[in-house]
Amino acid sequence: MKYTGPKARLCRREGINLFGSDKYQKIMGRRPGIPGLHGAKRLGKMTEYAKQLREKQKAKRMFGLSEKQFRRTFDRASAMEGVAGANMLQLLERRLDNVLYRAGLAATRMQARQFASHGLFMLNGRRIDVPSVQVRVGDTIEVRSKSKNSPVFKKNLEDLSNVDAPTWLKVDAKKLQIEVTDIPAVQHFEQAIEPQMIVEFYSR
Repeated sequence: MKYTGPKARLCRREGINLFGSDKYQKIMGRRPGIPGLHGAKRLGKMTEYAKQLREKQKAKRMFGLSEKQFRRTFDRASAMEGVAGANMLQLLERRLDNVLYRAGLAATRMQARQFASHGLFMLNGRRIDVPSVQVRVGDTIEVRSKSKNSPVFKKNLEDLSNVDAPTWLKVDAKKLQIEVTDIPAVQHFEQAIEPQMIVEFYSR
């Protein structure tokens, strides 16, 4: 079942601003600690399993995936050559919605997912409405012509002008275009996630 409650509650539960919006950071500043009557006391009693579960929940919620989607991503990462945890984070980074967020065309991953699902972008010249599609080196993503005059993209780029896009993405702010020039490396991964803990969780 998809969570439809207050998103700030999820941020407080995981102890991190999961969604990127300043409003959640402000709420966390006003109301530190996890929600619930005895939440603070529960933190000191966490087992290794509980810590692994929380790490999995944090990553799943940060990227906006359902349990089924997240497990499928992990299974795919495990079947790839290399380290499962690093493979998983690379797959998450290469999602279309995450690319839109990393490039600055969306203020949050939630907004990026909404843009993608509404078909506001073209992938290699074709309209795409699947937020989870995996981008590849050489792919070009561009705002559709009919949506380029939307003030939301200009505002996002202005608000995020001091945030550099990762080096594996080449962003043309004037054309509202993104080119995937490389695959994301370890230094580009979401640093707030400890992938080994997720691997251990699913390996039980």
